[in-house]
Amino acid sequence: MFKQLHLFIFSIVNFLFLCSEYNKRPCLEFSQLNVKDSFRDLFNPRIEIILMMYTRNNLNCAEPLFEHNNSLNINFNTQKKTVWLIHGYRPMGSIPSWLQNFLRILLNEEDVNIIVVDWNRGATTFIYNRAVKNTRKVAENLSRHIKNLLKHGASLDNFHFIGVSLGAHISGFVGKTFHGQLGRITGLDPAGPKFSGKPSYSRLDYTDAKFVDVIHSDSNGLGIKEPLGHIDFYPNGGTKQPGCPKSIFSGIEYIKCDHQRAVYLFMASLETNCNFISFPCHSYKDYKTSLCVDCDSFNETSCPWLGYQAELLKGVLRERMQGGTLRTTVFLDTSGRYPFCTYYFVLSIIVLDKTMKDGYISFKLLNQFGMTEEPKLYEKNQPFYKLQEVKILAQFLNDVESISSIGLTYFQSSNLQCSTCKYRIQSLMLKSLTYPKRPPLCRYNIALKEKEEVFLNLDTCTPKKT
Repeated sequence: MFKQLHLFIFSIVNFLFLCSEYNKRPCLEFSQLNVKDSFRDLFNPRIEIILMMYTRNNLNCAEPLFEHNNSLNINFNTQKKTVWLIHGYRPMGSIPSWLQNFLRILLNEEDVNIIVVDWNRGATTFIYNRAVKNTRKVAENLSRHIKNLLKHGASLDNFHFIGVSLGAHISGFVGKTFHGQLGRITGLDPAGPKFSGKPSYSRLDYTDAKFVDVIHSDSNGLGIKEPLGHIDFYPNGGTKQPGCPKSIFSGIEYIKCDHQRAVYLFMASLETNCNFISFPCHSYKDYKTSLCVDCDSFNETSCPWLGYQAELLKGVLRERMQGGTLRTTVFLDTSGRYPFCTYYFVLSIIVLDKTMKDGYISFKLLNQFGMTEEPKLYEKNQPFYKLQEVKILAQFLNDVESISSIGLTYFQSSNLQCSTCKYRIQSLMLKSLTYPKRPPLCRYNIALKEKEEVFLNLDTCTPKKT
């Protein structure tokens, strides 16, 4: 009895000693390299992969995923989701400017394990092709560590890879190793050079995980243009991003701003209350002409959301794939400053006069304080046919939650202009697409005169009689 008690006390003391030693150890630091390392790589190429683990228990102090004896870090919880964060090409060797903020935002959103894959020594090189070849080596290394994690009880389904630029393709290569059984891969402007036009086994592809979402923000530059995922988001058409420098004299920001916007949009989707509503469409041109306002065929409750919440679309996308739609491309516009929020409304109009066929309507909203909110209208010259519903997509820089009235102006496009004519509208309905749970507002039996602005109060719509 005394011997058993002695062993128990010894075990407790030993455990406390190990914990104290464990807490004393220094934090892992991301490899801080510079241009000199890129020069060295010309003659002495090296690659090193460090797995830096963060949880809510060690938010400010990265720890190794595995200990020296190959045991799993005690802070890693195999039952929780694991987010793998993988950076891209870094010719200057600096630490990614977005990294610490990304970690904070992710852990604030959800209690997860985060593994930052530091392959800076391998990405810091003037030879881009060398960094491209290293992506395969990084993926092979990660795959070995993942097999070890699986032995400790982790699940592939709980893994969410977030890859930036080259990191997106690394994520895809890991996914191929595990035959598409990873839970999710998010590609943040996957790298285009050396990957554009390549077959699916040479780049990120939707078959690499159970759910693959991609944000394209520099598709005519450093990013890739072709869709890669189950769903591909093209903010502002996927090319030039508002707020980014337009002159080469702006220096490095001119080169990387569009490319990195995908990262900051994803972060904004977590950090703010913005719903980055996006519209399934064949092209950005069709989207800009209000041809893709309806998301009813996509999802009964909402249009797709860009960002962390995109995973809610898995079921819908699976149904669409069973129906023969392999890929879904969606478009949205954003503002030029963080958090890049804009707010979408759709104005649905049914007219009574065929004379309105060649005209168009502009509108503005007044909020509860009587302040006017002017929208960006996506199509002016959409023809109005008698008793057929026409939908006008509008984007506002500010949300108009409490609408006091709507200002309507009718313009006749053809030579049939008539200052005394009245143009009759059977009904109009205004609905928030950004916040679809808000009840739509309606107005019935309206008469407009050409170029004469009319302000109308709106009421909650009357349910249709069945």
